[in-house]
Amino acid sequence: MSYAAVETLIVQNGLSIYGGFHGDTADGLPEGHQTLLMLGPSPSFWPHFKTTPEFADGTPDPIDRWSNRILTELATQLNATAFLPFGGPPYAPFLTWAIKTGRAWSSPVGMLVHDTTGLMVSYRGALAFRDRLDLPTPPEQPCTPCVKPCLTACPVDALSAEYGYNTEACHAHLRTPAGKTCLTKGCLARRACPVSKGANRTAEQSAHHMSYFHRTEPS
Repeated sequence: MSYAAVETLIVQNGLSIYGGFHGDTADGLPEGHQTLLMLGPSPSFWPHFKTTPEFADGTPDPIDRWSNRILTELATQLNATAFLPFGGPPYAPFLTWAIKTGRAWSSPVGMLVHDTTGLMVSYRGALAFRDRLDLPTPPEQPCTPCVKPCLTACPVDALSAEYGYNTEACHAHLRTPAGKTCLTKGCLARRACPVSKGANRTAEQSAHHMSYFHRTEPS
């Protein structure tokens, strides 16, 4: 099985390959598997997702349910083993895997940054293969030449590589009139990243994710 053939099928399902690596059980792969590919929304994900039954049925967690269905179907078609970043414990080590691909790094504000989707990176699943697929050469880290607008974009300094993500400050800001922009269009810091444009994240899609995030605010 070729990388190109796998990628073609993945793209047809509204996803993109966000990176991969060769590994073994020491990396969390199942016995006998040699390659892991990490998958995230393609630039055309949102229009694709809006045609799915999960989007239309009005039941909670539509993207997670869609991810579960699509990753299961892809695993069957490609004779692979699927992993999801939710549904645990135990949880698969998605952050460790992401960095191991050489296509995601810790950003100046602490969260992961991806070479094509910037701070809008979102992993919907991963597939492990028994074959040792030929993988593309990882690119350069995008933050090195960047002027780093992400560092000053958040009005309440909720994001910091040194102190982590201050979710309390973030939720408090979202409750104010000034926070409406983040709720309806997406996190200002994530949007400030020049590479985030590659995600093609629409305001509607960002509002969907932000609504779920804000619901998790501690009482």
